[in-house]
Amino acid sequence: MFSWLEKNPFFFSLAFVFVFSIAGLVEILPGFAKTARPIEGLRPYTVLETAGRQIYIEEGCYNCHSQLIRPFKAETDRYGPYSLSGEYAYDRPFLWGSKRTGPDLHRVGDNRTTDWHDYHMWDPQSVVPGSIMPAYKHLYSNNVDFDTAYAEAYTQKVVFGVPYDVENGVKLGDIRQAKSLFYQEAEQIVHDMKSEQVKEAFKNGEIKKIVALIAYLNSLGQSRRTSQGE
Repeated sequence: MFSWLEKNPFFFSLAFVFVFSIAGLVEILPGFAKTARPIEGLRPYTVLETAGRQIYIEEGCYNCHSQLIRPFKAETDRYGPYSLSGEYAYDRPFLWGSKRTGPDLHRVGDNRTTDWHDYHMWDPQSVVPGSIMPAYKHLYSNNVDFDTAYAEAYTQKVVFGVPYDVENGVKLGDIRQAKSLFYQEAEQIVHDMKSEQVKEAFKNGEIKKIVALIAYLNSLGQSRRTSQGE
């Protein structure tokens, strides 16, 4: 049988894919059966964080940064506790990634501050000498779109059953209340930033895209849990 397969590359390839697929399912499915549901304490992204996540995707940040810490010592020593599938329950689309031109960001909210992100996004080399990351100064000039972010969050609630209006004060039932929370959260981010340009714009009722992006980055990691037992 094996000698026949070796002489027939096409059928050998089919047999390899079949066996490899079974091995993959055996490895993957038990983990999802245990942790596919949201981990205890996981909350949905706020509307501001949702806006930031969309900016993260639009700017292609996921092309250079993964959001998946693998269960190896080298990974956990550098990035923190390995990722659980239940931590991604409200992530659509997933941003696991595989290429790491830059570091993994799944727990960046645990070890970086708002003002660090502020400096880093404006001038990456000023805080990470030798960094090849480009500056994102345009995010300090362009305003974030509340309506689009609200529509995205509301879609997550209606279509996928994300528990807004239930957990952690993330409310979508009243758009005026949601917008008020949006500004309150942005105000805290702006307060912790050093950029006078962003602060002045906020006084005039404008929220720049960088504020939403930082809110999203701050949400990544243990900060999205109320329980630390995992």
